Amino acid sequence: MSELREIACDESGAEGEKLVGGNTDVFAHASVLMTAAAAADCIGELRERAPTPAGEYCAGHVLRGKHRAALLWLLGPHGPVLGNVRVFLTDKTFYVAGKIAGLLEEDHAPRIGLDPHARATAVTLCREGPRAFGAERWAAFLDSFNYLLRAKNGQGVTTSVEETFGLVDELRGVGGPAGEIMESLWRARPRVATFRARLLSDPYVFPALDPLIPAIVQAVTSWGAGGGPVSVVHDRQTTLTDERVAQMREILGGRMAGLRLVDSFLDERVQVADVLAGVARKIASDEPNGRADPELSALIRPYVDESSIWGEEPALAASGPGEVMSR
Repeated sequence: MSELREIACDESGAEGEKLVGGNTDVFAHASVLMTAAAAADCIGELRERAPTPAGEYCAGHVLRGKHRAALLWLLGPHGPVLGNVRVFLTDKTFYVAGKIAGLLEEDHAPRIGLDPHARATAVTLCREGPRAFGAERWAAFLDSFNYLLRAKNGQGVTTSVEETFGLVDELRGVGGPAGEIMESLWRARPRVATFRARLLSDPYVFPALDPLIPAIVQAVTSWGAGGGPVSVVHDRQTTLTDERVAQMREILGGRMAGLRLVDSFLDERVQVADVLAGVARKIASDEPNGRADPELSALIRPYVDESSIWGEEPALAASGPGEVMSR
């Protein structure tokens, strides 16, 4: 039997199923395969190179401009984490567009992540939608479907299939590729209504939008590629309920040996995951927003999982094997 691997994980940019109009545009999830001693040495060295009085080391400490040298050391080829950390990135807007695209399929069933056909449609929608609909209507469209596909709508916000498709009806007349997608979505209204009813009757039937679920599934799949079981140690997350964990174990077919939640303060491996997730999220968010840092982008590429959920022009795309995020 293959040896059990235990990975430690944390995220950055999590806002549950609220993916549009939130505080962050990128979700990052880091998984770490290190011994407790190696992780403690890593955090100890970071404290020497980028000091902080805080009891728990976080990404924000090393992202300060005055600590750039420490960040370059951490990510660089002679640092302690290369080959031991993988980061799964999710462009939140693209993920919502992909979930909408998945509703167009006649055999639609809720899926972890996005299938290739949904990805392709989402690329077209994200490229054509803003200019075809205008920025305001594009944002309203995404926001409406974000709420429609959420298992739980926070802040007392509710929407209905009828309200959402009133906007779809308006947008399907714009013509071009975006209008054609709206026309297909209009015809898919009965499937959307069925899915929404199922979601309301049993929110645990499947995680519709939370990017944390596909990120953990991919982490286990990636680290367990050799066929061995993977155990997950994760920073505390309220969305990782017993029901969700059971779902993931079923999806992974026994490859996930277990998942336990810990206080990151007590596990330096989780602190390493926090640092890498936060650093990768900032770099990935900065690139499309006109704040690209070529040096940091080059250093983070080898850490980024090729299955990350990104659009037409993947952030941090690289030319080397195994370093390009899936389109």
